[in-house]
Amino acid sequence: MAKELEGFTVAILVTNGFEQSELVEPRKALEAAGARTRIVSPVAGEVQGMSHDRPADKFPVDALLENTHAGEYDALLLPGGLANPDRLRVMPEAVAFVKHFVEAGKPVAAICHGPWTLIEAGGVRGRSMTSWPSLKTDLINAGADWTDQPVVADRGLVTSRRPGDLPAFNAKMISEFAASRHARAGRSDS
Repeated sequence: MAKELEGFTVAILVTNGFEQSELVEPRKALEAAGARTRIVSPVAGEVQGMSHDRPADKFPVDALLENTHAGEYDALLLPGGLANPDRLRVMPEAVAFVKHFVEAGKPVAAICHGPWTLIEAGGVRGRSMTSWPSLKTDLINAGADWTDQPVVADRGLVTSRRPGDLPAFNAKMISEFAASRHARAGRSDS
């Protein structure tokens, strides 16, 4: 596989209760493409993954949210799970972290319930998106154009509905992140 993301650093923002497959599979795909990934969390030490509604594995936190700066990262991955984004969207420091990516025009990939945090960060208005079906009304009310598709990409924002969409999500995430990297490299102000 080509290393189209060599030198690219991706923040994976999670807290306890994320859907494990939505962190593990995209992380593998990103690293296979040459990216460096870092689990960023408001929780120190380890974060608890879930397999649907059952506890799964714990993962070491690479960077404590309060001690890291969004500017250190080229892109953002927002795994879902029900509890994870619901907790993150009420944490001002997590919302501010996500808002940096939105305002800087950096690519973001969000799956399942992950877009909840994007809503709080003001990152969905005027964007075509998909999500877990229960977020449809939330996204529409926040100004997104919601559609029921396995993966939707809109100007660097990649969204998918569920773990079953991970192959399509991962492929589109890699291509969008790589396109963003090439666009930034072509700018004279980069």
